[in-house]
Amino acid sequence: MTSWGALFDWDGVVVDSSRHHERSWELLARETALPLPEGHFKRGYGMKNEAIIPDLLDWTRVPSEIRRLSLRKEELFRELVRAEGLEPLPGARAWIAALDGGGVPRAIASSTHRENIETLLRVLGLGGFAAVITAEDVSRGKPDPEVFVKAAQALRLPPSRCVVFEDTHAGVAAARAAGSRVVAVSTTHPADTLREADLVVGRLDELRIPDLEVWFS
Repeated sequence: MTSWGALFDWDGVVVDSSRHHERSWELLARETALPLPEGHFKRGYGMKNEAIIPDLLDWTRVPSEIRRLSLRKEELFRELVRAEGLEPLPGARAWIAALDGGGVPRAIASSTHRENIETLLRVLGLGGFAAVITAEDVSRGKPDPEVFVKAAQALRLPPSRCVVFEDTHAGVAAARAAGSRVVAVSTTHPADTLREADLVVGRLDELRIPDLEVWFS
């Protein structure tokens, strides 16, 4: 086993479930007769529901209602995934297999709900993650580094011995704040806007383990 670990954001890095998430918000709005402001999905991408519902959508600030709406939104998302299926992003499965072969431990570190990730891992047939840190495990969302610090702890490594794989500006900032190296994948934002990352790729299978190991030699 190597002396460094891999921490994966989920949406936009391993899978592109943005279409399913956007549709689940639309279904929830229709079901509850609540309004969705123009451009809400792009502005809220990567944020926790607990911030989106009161701060971005301005639906409610009652904690019990925020939780109810959040859980229903994720239930609708899982129904869509089970009905329509989903594929990993191009290159993701090959890169995960390469890390397996190289003995690099890995964890998921995402603001996505745990049941969503567990559902998708089953649907996709992806395994071997030593830890899955999700929205339920943290009190502060990205760009706070909490999710990456906890994921590194789960691998029994300091964040400085981990590479984070991210697709958003908030995620890159969170990884930087944790003290980790960052590889940005230009699936959500143009490559030239992700300059804060150590490395930017179009897809994960452009990477080679020796190119990342030099950061820890």
